[in-house]
Amino acid sequence: MLLGAWLAAPAGAQPPPAPARAVPALVTELSQRRVEITTGFTGADILVFGSTERPIGEGSDEVLVVAVGPPQPMVVRRKVRLLGFWVNGPAATFPEVPGFYAIAGTRPAWQMLPEEARQSNRLGLDALPLRAVGAQGPAFRAALLELKKDAGLWVEDVAPVAVTGGRLFHARLPLPATVTPGAYRVEALLVRDRRIVARQELEFDVVRVGAAAGIANVADRRPMLYGMACIALAALAGWLGSVLFRRS
Repeated sequence: MLLGAWLAAPAGAQPPPAPARAVPALVTELSQRRVEITTGFTGADILVFGSTERPIGEGSDEVLVVAVGPPQPMVVRRKVRLLGFWVNGPAATFPEVPGFYAIAGTRPAWQMLPEEARQSNRLGLDALPLRAVGAQGPAFRAALLELKKDAGLWVEDVAPVAVTGGRLFHARLPLPATVTPGAYRVEALLVRDRRIVARQELEFDVVRVGAAAGIANVADRRPMLYGMACIALAALAGWLGSVLFRRS
């Protein structure tokens, strides 16, 4: 004997509604994904903007934005006085340091997170792992920090992340004229109860275009030709200047 079960539904009945999609805890985007360096490049601003699931503010959700540029080696030398002349003294080589580093938040990172979490996530200039080869000592690290900060290449808490309407935020990352071409990474962190609960990574590229790209290409591939051209241009500029001043 075959037994069956049947289930009848009323005519015109609608299927059960699909479950509501969860709202992401953090959504971010960049104002541009490509920065072009031309001969007249004077710097640029990258706008990072987004929204959070919960209102932003102290005691609730808070936001940190970190931007890191391509790594590069750096040499820091100490000048010493010898027989009345300043000469190069001990040098420390940092094999791999960020060419650019910027961090901003609704509050400084050290106020949002425990020190261990801040250091492990490299949130702040003092949390960067700057390994030195050669001369050692905190003075060389301090000199590197000062040089990068003066050049506008390492920026910390210059302007806080701005909040609009409770859940919308934006931050401006200033790129100086001396910024290095390459791939840049931007990371937005959502902090809640002194813990990082969500993060999102974005990328943008800095590229040389036009005459600036041609000059950089010659300087990299044919440095002797580039040096001779610079000397010739300097001599030509000096000669033209002397002619003009002589006529006046």
